[in-house]
Amino acid sequence: MDGEKIQRMREQILNGPIVKTLLVLAYPIIINQLVQVLYNLTDTFWLGKLGREELAAPGTAWPLVWFFMSIGMGFATAGFAFVSQYVGAGDYKKANRAAGALYSLMMFFAIGVGVFGVISTPYLLRFMNVSDTVYPYALKYTRIIFAGIPFSFTLFAFNFLLRAIGDTKTPVKINIGTVLLNLVLDPFFIFGWGPFPELGVVGAAVATMLSNSLGSLVGGYLLFSGKVGIHLTPHNLKPDWPFYSRIFRVGIPSSIGSSTTAFGFVILTRIIFTIGELYGQTHGIENFEDIAFATYSITNRLTNFMFAFSDGISMAMGTMVGQAVGARLYQRAKEVAEKTMAINFTILGVGTLLFVFFRVQIFRFFINDPAIIAESAKVVKYFSISLPFFGIFAAVENVFRSAGHTKKSMILDMFRLWVLRLPLSYGLGVIMRDTAGMWLGMGLSNILGALVALAWFLRGSWMKAIIEEEPSS
Repeated sequence: MDGEKIQRMREQILNGPIVKTLLVLAYPIIINQLVQVLYNLTDTFWLGKLGREELAAPGTAWPLVWFFMSIGMGFATAGFAFVSQYVGAGDYKKANRAAGALYSLMMFFAIGVGVFGVISTPYLLRFMNVSDTVYPYALKYTRIIFAGIPFSFTLFAFNFLLRAIGDTKTPVKINIGTVLLNLVLDPFFIFGWGPFPELGVVGAAVATMLSNSLGSLVGGYLLFSGKVGIHLTPHNLKPDWPFYSRIFRVGIPSSIGSSTTAFGFVILTRIIFTIGELYGQTHGIENFEDIAFATYSITNRLTNFMFAFSDGISMAMGTMVGQAVGARLYQRAKEVAEKTMAINFTILGVGTLLFVFFRVQIFRFFINDPAIIAESAKVVKYFSISLPFFGIFAAVENVFRSAGHTKKSMILDMFRLWVLRLPLSYGLGVIMRDTAGMWLGMGLSNILGALVALAWFLRGSWMKAIIEEEPSS
């Protein structure tokens, strides 16, 4: 590990101007997030040319893939907390050990997830109540994405490790390259341009898998060659069971929280298809569930675009909070978090206004379907106002994770989704017999979740470093 380089970054993170340091760390992450969103938007754009069923296919795959990835994300979160706090404490040797343990753990876990996902996809899609018209597209797309999971996981671990030491620029360069490759390959594989086969929805999945694979290989090369702040070797990849137990102890609550949240979105997909079907039956509209889910898919892409900015700020905050907590600078960590929440609320407030004013033009850009554009009016009326509040919720959740208090983030995740969003979305949808109730339930969950998260944050119970529990050696 390049101690001199990390020491300079550590000094700025722990003692530099908060907003300036936050922006220095955040802007590469924001660029990275925007590039990722650009890929998703482009995917949606090209698939929208095929039809609403094809457009909906990636949206059905996303909660399933996220569910399995989120289990591993919990351990990546634990590894991030250890690495960032060791760096904050100036113990670079232990930071390197934590990095190696995390990377090897991710590799083994990802292989298992990929195999299981390919086999279980048909049963999972049926559980989600995916319509018969969308199902064949979703099945092919999801299976290919699962086959590429090992590469996605190791690329994900690479991003986490470098962000933990304060290097937010290197992952961005790699991710931009992989996403640009994806953008170029998408239309060639989807429509069969030039010598490429015409694969339709499958082509979008193949482009994603190939791009992530290349990014993962480049990231692995940089880690093992020592050309970035972290230098992995075969020695620090060897199983370290006492340290693994610490990663599991910290990571399991986060894994439970993330995976139950992801599974909640599997249930939410089922709710959207169910309420859409109910509304269609009530109003005599055939296949309205496809309209409802396609509207949700586009909305999700648009909100992800707005969240690219707030997520970038929150991730940069995570690095600053993690290192500040490791250095026992708790008041600085609190101030960093509070300024992040204010910035996030402002960014998402502006984004929401643009979404409201240009809704029709935005949705028509992706698919000129009058039924979907009409449904999007309900999104604006019942859901959009809640988006700035989600910025506060996400920031608090990231504070808890970065400080290593993963049980708190687990409880927050489960509360917002399982106590608020799912019951409200389904209950109000059934009571109103309208998808408007479903959108209203989603919006209320963001607002109420943010208020609870903020109250918990202000209690300050997260201000304790997990490396204080270091066993004697």
